[in-house]
Amino acid sequence: MASVTLKNIKKRFGDVDVLHGIDLDIQDGEFVVLIGESGCGKSTLLRLLSGLEDITEGDLFIDDERVNGRSPAKRGIAMVFQSYALYPHMNVYKNMAFGLKISGKDKTFVHNKVVEAAKKLKIDHLLERLPRELSGGQRQRVAIGRAIVRDPKVFLFDEPLSNLDASLRVQTRVELGKLHQELKATVIYVTHDQVEAMTLGDKIVVMNQGRVEQVGSPLHLYHHPQTQFVAGFIGSPKMNFLNAKIVAVGNENTQIMLESRRVISAAIDSSSANVGDTVQIGLRPEHMSLQCEDNKVEGKVTLVEHLGELSYLYVDIPKEGELVLKIDGDNQYKAGDTVHFGIRPNSVYLFNDKGTALPRLASHIEAKKTSIS
Repeated sequence: MASVTLKNIKKRFGDVDVLHGIDLDIQDGEFVVLIGESGCGKSTLLRLLSGLEDITEGDLFIDDERVNGRSPAKRGIAMVFQSYALYPHMNVYKNMAFGLKISGKDKTFVHNKVVEAAKKLKIDHLLERLPRELSGGQRQRVAIGRAIVRDPKVFLFDEPLSNLDASLRVQTRVELGKLHQELKATVIYVTHDQVEAMTLGDKIVVMNQGRVEQVGSPLHLYHHPQTQFVAGFIGSPKMNFLNAKIVAVGNENTQIMLESRRVISAAIDSSSANVGDTVQIGLRPEHMSLQCEDNKVEGKVTLVEHLGELSYLYVDIPKEGELVLKIDGDNQYKAGDTVHFGIRPNSVYLFNDKGTALPRLASHIEAKKTSIS
């Protein structure tokens, strides 16, 4: 496998700047996920890595070799597309073998590679079938197998699960995770689905408008988002945000007034902020508790979503708006009920008017362990 290094990578289409200087280090064997909203540049970046698009500025290294001008076939990469891109007139075996055959590999070598990959993907019983005789998940595994047989240095995946239904997407996602553990491969994976990113990635790269917003492990991004954009993007349901103003600052505790003039405490170091500053409070649905006595808030339930082991309560807070709470599934709440819940000071996030997070003092993990009730 291989390491991948991007240094100040820029991409311009005519007068439009799409990527604004991407710096990224990917270690040998890492599973790296590029995630962001539609149009953020993640698929464009993948195409630059593959050689399907030319880099406008910057340097791309694979195993410390600069590959900017190198053709896709000579970069040691294999790409799996969202659309499968299988040859409809070829059976599974021929689809998987095609790349090796045109490169002049020996017939026995080709056969052994195809059979080995098919067994890993559990499609060895499908080798004689045509693509039209396969399910969506089976077609995607054929596309992955076609990449595996080439023994690439780097695997590139462009939203490979987006065409699958929900249950098949989960199944294929699990298979991809296990396959990565077995192959120890370097994988760069593009998705808009943050659940895929959190479950598959060793490292997540959150992109925003052609720039890297933050890079880190899934749990690091979840617990320590550096910006309001990352905080709202990572987590499901997404983080709640409320408008507020700082009324007291300190290096251990901050007092924030909501629009309803309710004051809550937060374990935030706001020593670099000022009284009167406009801020956004961030509250994760799973970090508000019906049994917590801190920062008590009252609201009216507008909707309950029962998911079995847990439920989502949509609660209207007078003069504040609607919040989403994640609570235990064995509850009897219904629309119209009044609920009281608390917000622990060490579970509050705070973002200044530029969207930058203020430093948090307490362990977010500790708050999470005790919050759901």
